[in-house]
Amino acid sequence: MKKDNWIIKNLLKAAGVVILILILLILFLKLITRHNQELEVPDFAGLTMEDAIKAASTANLRLEVTDSVFLPRMGRGIIFRQNPQAGSYVKRNRRILLTINSLQPKKVYMPSVTGYSLRQAKAELTARQLNVGRLIYVNDMATNNVLSQRYKGQIISPGSAIETESDIDLELGLSSYNNMTSIPSVTGFSFVTAKDIIIDNSLNIGRLTFDESVKSYSDTISSFVIKQYPEPTDRLSYILGSRVDLILSTDKTKIVETKKN
Repeated sequence: MKKDNWIIKNLLKAAGVVILILILLILFLKLITRHNQELEVPDFAGLTMEDAIKAASTANLRLEVTDSVFLPRMGRGIIFRQNPQAGSYVKRNRRILLTINSLQPKKVYMPSVTGYSLRQAKAELTARQLNVGRLIYVNDMATNNVLSQRYKGQIISPGSAIETESDIDLELGLSSYNNMTSIPSVTGFSFVTAKDIIIDNSLNIGRLTFDESVKSYSDTISSFVIKQYPEPTDRLSYILGSRVDLILSTDKTKIVETKKN
């Protein structure tokens, strides 16, 4: 009888040790899981490096600047893009690679596009990292022939130093027998691509409306057209230089909804 009690006691002790080991193992696994749990990456776009470092420290992430761009309409040193993107899930202490807006503006020399066609002028300006701004049409015998080049309302001479990504307005000829164009469809295209298509059709960008998903300059660049006015038409019913208003969003589901409607 005593021997049986001794065996039962030892079995209970062994069971207690096993249970204790299991409890410790479960606690250890929970600790490991918590240590390696994935964190949601904050949105650093539009922040200064100082603010981004604070946000990264709170989120247990590391930041590294790997590239820079120069965007005149964006604050110097502001974060333009990140990788991984905001909303991604990563492990603790993951490096987030940043592209910032350059502190020092990059300058190029203004080319001469007077006498070029609109298409040739656009290609030349793009090659110099400059943008086509407004298309200003005046009566002339040759439609879409560049009569003058302007920067901030003033004629700019060839060879002038100018910041990259600046908008160059073009004064263009408009003949009475070749002065109409159609409205292209740009719904679903990125803002940058839509702007190119509109200019290629001898039209101007009109009013830009951004929905609540567009919160920063970076969002503006990466946004998509979800609606346009006037609506697309194949008929040559609009005079060259007419404006096309755009509504933009970063929510691609709205593109699908617009096309369904």
